[in-house]
Amino acid sequence: MPSTLEINSNPAVAQKMATYPAPVQKRLNVIRKLILDTAKKTAGVAAIEETLKWGEPSYLVKKGSTLRMDWKAKAPDQYAVYFKCTSKLVTTFREVYGDTFNYEKNRAIVFQMNDKVPKKELAKCIQATLRYHHVKELPDLGMLD
Repeated sequence: MPSTLEINSNPAVAQKMATYPAPVQKRLNVIRKLILDTAKKTAGVAAIEETLKWGEPSYLVKKGSTLRMDWKAKAPDQYAVYFKCTSKLVTTFREVYGDTFNYEKNRAIVFQMNDKVPKKELAKCIQATLRYHHVKELPDLGMLD
């Protein structure tokens, strides 16, 4: 497992984060830290790109699937972690974790502002996303191993 992680961060991400209300910034920074900490512990992940995709903070790694997070003013009491909707990711998360999370169709895990984030379970979801092209053919994306 890599102990160091090369983080290539686009300054536009920090600029975007600064546009969110302070309570949202705090929660998204918890998710960001979990993504980066998980990437550091994930075999095969040596570098991660932090950038904006569709105007949302996004994380990309070789052999992984894009992971995004965002808050939207039209739903001010929630924020979400987004996954590629054509992947098996959210469908598998639902099978493995059931009602541990709230889901938006096959594209997101949604948190209410006052939710306690189940970090251990979310880290497994993040890890499966970062390794998606290595695990997409495995039962449960290898999450239960």
